[in-house]
Amino acid sequence: MTTSHSNGSGLMTSASVIIYHNPACGTSRNVLAHLTAAGLAPTVIEYLEHPPDRDTLRALIRRMGIPVRALLREKGTPYEQLGLSDRSIDDEVLLDRMLEHPILINRPIVVTPHAVKLCRPSETVLELIADLAR
Repeated sequence: MTTSHSNGSGLMTSASVIIYHNPACGTSRNVLAHLTAAGLAPTVIEYLEHPPDRDTLRALIRRMGIPVRALLREKGTPYEQLGLSDRSIDDEVLLDRMLEHPILINRPIVVTPHAVKLCRPSETVLELIADLAR
């Protein structure tokens, strides 16, 4: 498997692949397994322990090309208790809630030099892996 960074021997490395991962999530574990099966050794960020800061979260959303609301996770989160189903809540408040409660950030998010994707379903990561091989 190749990525965009040479290690000096002509072989490519996977140093620039990142997964925002929750080890308790089956989809996240499957995505990580796809990455490692492809010969990649991504940087694993357990985002519940080490959540992204506001600028990073905003940049991830922008690179994914999705609305902020599309990154919200409802199941198993305080989504309803926080009233986040109210569509009048603006993006800044949604970002605030995701930063206060990282479990609200849907996962896994995979970052490569070429793209950022929310990999749900887990097979979505195969597109990223194929792109890295080009």
